[in-house]
Amino acid sequence: MNRNMNHKINQVSEDTLVIGIDIAKKKHFACAMDDRGRVLQKSFPFFQSQAGFEQLDKRIQSLQALHEKSKVIVGFEPTGHYWMNLAAYLVDQHIQFVMVNPMHVNRTKELDDNLQTKNDQKDARVIASLIRDGRFNYSRTLEGVEAELRNGSSLRSKIQEDLTALKNRMIRWIDLYFPEFHHVFKSFGKNACAVLEKTPLPIDFDGKSDEALIELYKSVEGLKCLSVSSIKKVKAAAPQTIGLKEGLEMARFEMNTLITQFKSLSNQLEILSARLTELAEQMTDYEYILSMDGLGENTAVDLLSEIGSLSRYEHPRQLIKLAGLTLRENSSGQHKGQKKISKRGRRKLRAILFRVILPLIQHNAAFKALYHYYTTRTVNPLKKKEAMVVLCGKLLKILHALCTKRVHFNENLMIADLHCLQEVA
Repeated sequence: MNRNMNHKINQVSEDTLVIGIDIAKKKHFACAMDDRGRVLQKSFPFFQSQAGFEQLDKRIQSLQALHEKSKVIVGFEPTGHYWMNLAAYLVDQHIQFVMVNPMHVNRTKELDDNLQTKNDQKDARVIASLIRDGRFNYSRTLEGVEAELRNGSSLRSKIQEDLTALKNRMIRWIDLYFPEFHHVFKSFGKNACAVLEKTPLPIDFDGKSDEALIELYKSVEGLKCLSVSSIKKVKAAAPQTIGLKEGLEMARFEMNTLITQFKSLSNQLEILSARLTELAEQMTDYEYILSMDGLGENTAVDLLSEIGSLSRYEHPRQLIKLAGLTLRENSSGQHKGQKKISKRGRRKLRAILFRVILPLIQHNAAFKALYHYYTTRTVNPLKKKEAMVVLCGKLLKILHALCTKRVHFNENLMIADLHCLQEVA
């Protein structure tokens, strides 16, 4: 940690011009500072446009010439998505940029004037000061397949959220107008969607024979296998319904709208997932991640979209920190605080790890044995959730080793290591 901090501090020398930028939607503010913390240029605005970026570039060049600075380092907070356009421009201009933690900016802004004042000009100066002190992180710009995976995975998550919202609206509609439908169909499969598309209301079954209903549902696009028994059950339930009898015209229109949107989103999700798998297969890490029993294609795609190529990381501790699984402790004097994870990292990555660790414990013999060891060992046994957190970090370490060494997962080797650990204990 100290060596890394010293390396960052050494990046700012007498020949370095430090530019701190406060990012906004339309107008940014930049402040120039030297290695001693002296302000060389008070905060000045520039716009989120090509002309604004060129204005910033010219100002940087003039400040370098005026103060005889041969190097420049630009830093800003990752505010929303507004920083990405500026970052891409800086990369094209071969200008180094770094990231400053927004929490650091918020907690150090009172050091200069002892006031809680917050404005764009002040924040730009605070950001420049943090960069000068080496309190920044390097950002890796995603390119090629990694950029496609990140965007595609984010889109898939949003489509899944929209599908969940649609399902909830459909459930509400059924509860109001045809609650008996839930007794026959437990989910929104193709048969259930066909019934809701062609006969959403109980009165739609009046006067229709089983054969007529079957022919009606067969006309639904994409329906290959029809459950005749389910159709007979839902038809039998229709006359005894307790559903509402008023407002049926708009109710029918609403369900048709919901079904159309649901089918469209489901189709888009299927196409997108297939394309993401094709993209992930182009990365060498994909094969080694899938070699572990319990990890599926979607999980591998999500991990690669959040992390990128695991072989780019020098040490697995970087991955653990990226996921926010680093342990923190509040202790003072004789008081020994409880250790908890920091949660300072990529929230989505942490969610993926927790979502996948339970199936691994259930279906992967090595992880199942390790989980049992952590929760039942005689010295310092862990609680169930604590053991899951430890296994999340263990999973990242194993995946990093697999991808850097280019080997497939060997369950027997991991179990053998566990036996050695038990013997030592």
